[in-house]
Amino acid sequence: MMFTSWVCFFFFTLCVTSANGGKVLVFPLDGSHWVNMKVIIEGLHSRGHQVDVVRTDDSWYIKEKSPIYTSITLDIESGFSKDFIVTFVEQLLQIQQEGKSAWNRFILEMEQREKFSQIHEKTSKLLEWLFENKTLVESLQSAKYDLILTDPGVPVGAILARFLKLPLVFNVRWTSQGEGHFAIAPSPLSYVPMTGTELSDDMTFFQRVLNVLVFIFGKHHMSMYIQPHYESIIKKYLGPEEDYNVLFQAADLWLMRVDFVFEFPRPTMPNIIYMGGFQCKPAKPLPDHLEQFVQSSGEHGVIIMSLGTIIGELPIDLADQIAAAFAKLPQKVIWRYKGAKPSTLCNNTLLLDWMPQNDLLGHPKVKLFVAHGGTNGVQEAIYHGVPILGLPLIFDQRDNLLRIGVRGAGKVIDIFSMDQDKFFQAVQEVLTNPSYKDKMQQLSWLHRDQPIPPLDNALFWIEFVMRHKGAAHLRTESYKMPWYIYYSVDVLLCLASVMLLILSVFVTCIGHLCSKMCVTRKRKNE
Repeated sequence: MMFTSWVCFFFFTLCVTSANGGKVLVFPLDGSHWVNMKVIIEGLHSRGHQVDVVRTDDSWYIKEKSPIYTSITLDIESGFSKDFIVTFVEQLLQIQQEGKSAWNRFILEMEQREKFSQIHEKTSKLLEWLFENKTLVESLQSAKYDLILTDPGVPVGAILARFLKLPLVFNVRWTSQGEGHFAIAPSPLSYVPMTGTELSDDMTFFQRVLNVLVFIFGKHHMSMYIQPHYESIIKKYLGPEEDYNVLFQAADLWLMRVDFVFEFPRPTMPNIIYMGGFQCKPAKPLPDHLEQFVQSSGEHGVIIMSLGTIIGELPIDLADQIAAAFAKLPQKVIWRYKGAKPSTLCNNTLLLDWMPQNDLLGHPKVKLFVAHGGTNGVQEAIYHGVPILGLPLIFDQRDNLLRIGVRGAGKVIDIFSMDQDKFFQAVQEVLTNPSYKDKMQQLSWLHRDQPIPPLDNALFWIEFVMRHKGAAHLRTESYKMPWYIYYSVDVLLCLASVMLLILSVFVTCIGHLCSKMCVTRKRKNE
């Protein structure tokens, strides 16, 4: 009887979950960002929610067919195709190979800004195409979605959410303006470093000057290369009073892919929910051929190396240097690499087109992770307590690895100036100095010591927004203030005026008193 009751209760729960399931419209960003978004979509699907994912026909990570979501494929370029991104990254690597001079850094920054401008130009055309497709717009309106979940690296989801008048949730580390916090939370430049500066939260005077200059340069980039692509579309379809920046600041919820075990402390806001490391999970058993290779390492253990989802190969001379250094080691090496086989490759190194990175990092035989410093890889290394030897290449990778270095959980070297000996010595240092492993395992313990797993926390808050049709009570209205009110410039000027008036009256009174005393004294003398 008791068993029957439990079975009935179980099926009743399933029915209720299914009946109460929400409808979520997802506007993702392709590439490695989709890896993050897919984890959330899987979680929503497992809780009985219906998920529709908007993709373009040139998507390379986002598949049209999936058991966990229904795709809405747009017959237009996204501006984020695989060929475009791969070519872009190759150009950035080539510029960095030519040296670390100030001129090369300037060329690198300008190349990035030009390419980002091209991405946003195509994205704006996608938006206009979408709004002009009346059939598609009507189908989105009639679908009665509960919210829009989007990656604000491009603003399509934020603009469409305002158009459809739907609650808006961000899966965010970056927005089109830069690091997500700078769009929503107070960010004092005295101790909050800008991405790209490679600064910590303890800055000297000249470093603070640099931080402010980078902030100003970023604002200029935003106003010149990104915002102009969307202004006419926003005015035409949302109304003349709408503002590009407000569309981001008005989001109900910011699911921030950040963990303060890794990030520097900074001010935050009540509608920012931290879920850093949400994609991390316990390791699963390795495929037989990989398990055999790993076990063959004996007491020496294994090193794994990956430079991310986009960079599958390196210049052949650089790959030869790395392979030659690996050949000197007693450890076995698993290297995700798609380029031509290095001539110096030894039989202790296994090259793979793809590897189960999370499962390898969780294997007890893995001693070191040689990585480019992408957010996903860094967080997985923290979760599993594996020290990092960082080879930063592009975008935010240097800043990510700086944070690991500051905490003593890894070492960073410049891939473009290193040779075989420098690489070998760096590997040996991280392997043989126990402090790197100890520090990383301490970070792992801190990261795992949470009352609620990050993914469960994120899913709870998404469902919270569904239940309450938004989260306006968590959202600040400060973005509606003019800058002079936000920074209390008007109040300071008023107080300064009052103080000046009081001082003027005081000085005038003293002047009159002194003058009167002088006249009185003169009369007495006469």
